Amino acid sequence: MLLFGFKLGIDFTGGSLLSIKVADNIETNATAIQEILTKGEKSLLESVAIQPAGERGFLLRFKAVTEDEHQAVLGALRLALAPKDTATTSEATAGKAEVKSNPLPGIKAVNNKGEPVDIKFEANPAITAESGTTTIGGSEIVMEDSFESIGPTVGRELQERSIYALLAVMIAIIIYIAWAFRKVSQPVASWKYGVVAVIALLHDVIVPAGVFAVLGHYGGVEIDILFVTALLTILGFSVHDTIVVFDRTRENLARGHRFSPPARGGDKEGVGGFEEVVNASVNQTIRRSINTSATAFLALLAMYLFGGEPIKHFVLALMIGIAIGTYSSIFIASPLLVVWNNWKQRR
Repeated sequence: MLLFGFKLGIDFTGGSLLSIKVADNIETNATAIQEILTKGEKSLLESVAIQPAGERGFLLRFKAVTEDEHQAVLGALRLALAPKDTATTSEATAGKAEVKSNPLPGIKAVNNKGEPVDIKFEANPAITAESGTTTIGGSEIVMEDSFESIGPTVGRELQERSIYALLAVMIAIIIYIAWAFRKVSQPVASWKYGVVAVIALLHDVIVPAGVFAVLGHYGGVEIDILFVTALLTILGFSVHDTIVVFDRTRENLARGHRFSPPARGGDKEGVGGFEEVVNASVNQTIRRSINTSATAFLALLAMYLFGGEPIKHFVLALMIGIAIGTYSSIFIASPLLVVWNNWKQRR
């Protein structure tokens, strides 16, 4: 992150917002529209975020464009979405539309005497393209509802709110865990469980953020508000996993360590005893943590493979976060409690 930074999407940098609606007899989706605008040798846009709006509408967010580029986007969509069975090509030259179509194949039939006759139909599609507008039967293929620019002020506001959201979540987690563990004050104070959980959460957020910084530098992957949503989801999932381990530690401490002898000769309230409690608690919950995370990971993997391009990076961030969150609950959060207690005992 320090070397490359992030490749910010239009949610953070500003750009253009285009609202369109397709004709009732046109079958398309967000993935198809994205491929039309971003794929190919002469792609119109580097990236575009598409959100369905109603039954036939789509909301497109992309970089700031000129009016000519705006019209080129609409023209590309109209030509690409035109039915291929009625018009093979549609192009406008010198401000005049020209539609090329192939005659339909002959249809063989017989008359009332049983004699074969050959009937031919010439295609007569009511498709026109004037001034970049393609229509079917007088109805526009792609209709523009609105087009507006999102200024950089909105982008800065989103960045600030995203940081505030992450900080608010972490503070709330510390307060909640301190309250939930208020009856466990020995040998580690209840608020320390919350601080350790947040340290583990920082680790869980930094790793996927770092991965996306690398992907942005080498693969041009942009981060948007969905990425922030993924980070917040990772925080919730990871702290849930961490609290499961901590809660088992709390239960074992309440039982007075009767299930396990103290380590290295320590007494029941000493360093060794607490290490044994934490170690046993991790062993008792590790299978549950891995099984829960693996189940969620498999569901996300299916979404990543078959969910389409618009949510691919969002799902990838969740997959990384869940895997790292499971690791941190076992190998970072719990050991940090022991390290903190050992340091306290040495003092």
